[in-house]
Amino acid sequence: MSSYFQKSVSAAPLAVFRIVFGLMLLGSVVRFWAKGWIEQLYIQPRFFFPFYGFEFVKPLGEYTYVVFAICGLSALLVALGWFYRWASVGLFLSFTYIELIDKSTYLNHYYFVSLICLMLIFLPAQVYFSVDAFQNRVRVADSIPLWCLDALKLMVGILYFYAGLAKLNSDWLLHAVPLKIWLPARNDLPIIGFWFNHPIVPFVFSWLGCIYDLSIPFLLWNRFTRPWAYGAVVVFHLLTAILFPIGMFPYVMIVTALVFFSAKFHQKIIGIIGNVIGASEAFMYPRQIFKYTFLKQELLVGMFGVFFLIQLIFPFRYLCYPGELFWTEEGYRFSWRVMLMEKAGYAQFTVKDASGRQVIVNNNQFLTPLQEKMMATQPDMILQYAHILRDYYKNQGFHAPQVYVDSYVALNGRLGRPLIDPLVDLAKERESFKHKSWIIPFNDEIKGL
Repeated sequence: MSSYFQKSVSAAPLAVFRIVFGLMLLGSVVRFWAKGWIEQLYIQPRFFFPFYGFEFVKPLGEYTYVVFAICGLSALLVALGWFYRWASVGLFLSFTYIELIDKSTYLNHYYFVSLICLMLIFLPAQVYFSVDAFQNRVRVADSIPLWCLDALKLMVGILYFYAGLAKLNSDWLLHAVPLKIWLPARNDLPIIGFWFNHPIVPFVFSWLGCIYDLSIPFLLWNRFTRPWAYGAVVVFHLLTAILFPIGMFPYVMIVTALVFFSAKFHQKIIGIIGNVIGASEAFMYPRQIFKYTFLKQELLVGMFGVFFLIQLIFPFRYLCYPGELFWTEEGYRFSWRVMLMEKAGYAQFTVKDASGRQVIVNNNQFLTPLQEKMMATQPDMILQYAHILRDYYKNQGFHAPQVYVDSYVALNGRLGRPLIDPLVDLAKERESFKHKSWIIPFNDEIKGL
């Protein structure tokens, strides 16, 4: 281990990753802005669903545009390596703040991007081929500690491998759901669409997807299988982008996988860019090694060790809860469970008080269509919404309002069944990390991890 942490490697892969990652995030911010999603998702809603423990993250109204502007500017500065340390901190804080505003917009790849942004704060991605290096804000070097590059590879590997482990369940492998539900809906695609009507195709996609996720980190890490593995990455994520509207994630993963390629490959990319901008020979090939001081490296290695230990353990926290994970979703988020279930739900809330007053809530008066869709199938969001209704109707003159819900959810093509005990007053229940006993048992089993 001591020998490993003394090894150096070319800084070119980390520099290329910094450039493409920053530009991808900049493109994502521009895309959000251009499509009007900032207004639609973060300004128009009356109420929001913060993550438990992060209730202090508040929507900012029109100032949300400022946060997005900071995020986009920070992404550009990270790509350029200009005021890199401040820019990387700004990118992490602004992106993560946006992510935490509303649980309704949660996606696994937002979580992945936040983690990468956090890692970049502490990695020496600015010491080579950056504006900071050109302007002598940092000591120029074209070699960095090997573990700095391997840390990025390990994070990508965890994402893929854990996504593969999550697919080792009976619904995915034995019943090909939810792909059996989703793929026939895309049978209007030119050339390939008719294949999605064939009953065997969802099974092929399910099994290949599982094998791909479990094996691709190891195939990318091996130099002999790397070219073929990267071809699989491109095909897999382009197909995912065509079939499922999940934004920039497929393209982020395509460019992120480049970090596994050899230093020579990245040096060619740097060389091409350097020739275009007319970079000098001394700037392109400084022949210097970047090294941390002993104390700083010990501290950083310890921090990353704790970070990765958390990443390895945290996805298994669902084991602390009884019941079916896909039903209760206790421990579901932040565990790399990507596109594993199709949930459709209906939730009708009734607010009462001791005087006999009663009102059946029209959810459209409080929530956007996206918020209502997400809330109706997720118990913790149902509880949050019940508290929103409690506080609202208290201000409307209800004395100690009680909130009840009739909720029905269909999971992975099964018939709808009640999700929440309709006799429980949700106004009195509190959010916590404890099991929510008012979730009605699933009375079915999805076997697997």
